[in-house]
Amino acid sequence: MGSPPLSAENRRKAGPTAFNSVRVFIWRTWQNTKNNGFGFIMDAVLSPVLMLLIFTYLFGGAIAGSTGAYIPYLLPGILVLTVSPMTVYSGTTLCQDISKGVYHRFRTMPFWQPSAVLGPLVTDAVRYLIALVVILAAGRLLGFRPAGGIRGAALALLLTALFAFAVSWIFSMIGVVAKRPETVSGTSMMILYPLMFASNSLVDPGTMPGWIGRLVELNPISVVVTAVRGLMEGTTGGGEIAAGLGVCLVLIAVFAPLTFYFYVTKPLR
Repeated sequence: MGSPPLSAENRRKAGPTAFNSVRVFIWRTWQNTKNNGFGFIMDAVLSPVLMLLIFTYLFGGAIAGSTGAYIPYLLPGILVLTVSPMTVYSGTTLCQDISKGVYHRFRTMPFWQPSAVLGPLVTDAVRYLIALVVILAAGRLLGFRPAGGIRGAALALLLTALFAFAVSWIFSMIGVVAKRPETVSGTSMMILYPLMFASNSLVDPGTMPGWIGRLVELNPISVVVTAVRGLMEGTTGGGEIAAGLGVCLVLIAVFAPLTFYFYVTKPLR
């Protein structure tokens, strides 16, 4: 015989559902984002456009002979290069809240505890999508026309946002275990920047020495960029898409459980 349904009072005492808990933290993070509108515009609008313009006009002629010839190759790589550093924000803000004692207070409250980590990451995914749409719009003004059409471009943006969401789990885990936000940002430089620039985002690995080219092609960022570029061009195969999705799913499968584990076992001070 099943248990009787909980009354409204008992449901209140039992605490909010997991979905409602995540929703509350999404709202909380979005309010913080709105209160820092200048930082949001810098991260999601001005910085992506500036990066696209710099690489297009400074290196386009040297690498491809003209900016028009370079931007179809460049823009998919810039999509990934733009959102990858933005993922560090997830870890630094989490570490900052923990260091202030905010999350220690959350740990004593009756709600689904992983929502305190998951909610901010979901909100950050909105930031990634906004930045990606801005880059694509700027690319169109510079003459970029994705051969894969609207469908290919939309799938490319979603794959890139999923990759950024997956990478953000790495820095969220670091943000939980680190004692200071500066540790998270310092660690990010050692992890991200070698991978970002030793990839096929800006230059074709075929122009590199053989062994370097092979290492670049094995770079997880290169795997995702290849899939994004293929979707934009309408030439990608199922294997490239599967590889790109595989990188994202592996990162989430490894670092999301670790982040939750370190968060719920972190001693209260």
